[in-house]
Amino acid sequence: MTIAGGSNSPASQRFAVRSSLPAIAAIFAAVGYWNISPERFLDKPVAKIDETAIDYYATNAHSVQYLPDGRLQYEMTSDKVEHLKATEVTLLTNPDLNMFRGTEFPWHVQSEHGEVNPDGTQVELIDSVRITRFDEKNRKTLITTTRMTVFPQQQYAQTEQPVRIDGAGGVSTGKGMKAYLKESRIHLLSNVRGQYEAR
Repeated sequence: MTIAGGSNSPASQRFAVRSSLPAIAAIFAAVGYWNISPERFLDKPVAKIDETAIDYYATNAHSVQYLPDGRLQYEMTSDKVEHLKATEVTLLTNPDLNMFRGTEFPWHVQSEHGEVNPDGTQVELIDSVRITRFDEKNRKTLITTTRMTVFPQQQYAQTEQPVRIDGAGGVSTGKGMKAYLKESRIHLLSNVRGQYEAR
């Protein structure tokens, strides 16, 4: 080490080292303060997750699903599809679903809104729900309600809401319904009323 204007004796070197120790300590303290500030040891608030944050969306979406034998299972369109990042739920605007079940007479399912669970096995239809089907004799069955849960792979639908069924020469109403779409069986659960045309 060289000290300008002084001698190189051991005593002067000790003095130079001792006098530079506070400066070195001050530099380490400053660096330490910036790297290890007291705030780093305080509990940080947990970042809130925005449950409504959308990580991707599509407009005029169209989806087709086939059965293992290659026949059409369902075809769906939606004005808008939005995927919620936090819950993995998919929101649908004006979903329109044709459930073919491998036949040529599909169940036509429509609503104003829909929510699809993360693995796609359950669709919650919300507001102005309509399920329509024409059979081989062109007879129409129309089911209307305000909310319904559809399980496309199981070809099953259910609701706890009031339901109206138009078809088979009359009208049936009730509260709650289970619909086995593959077998075309519909069960109203309570408060069942029927009005049929006399022939």
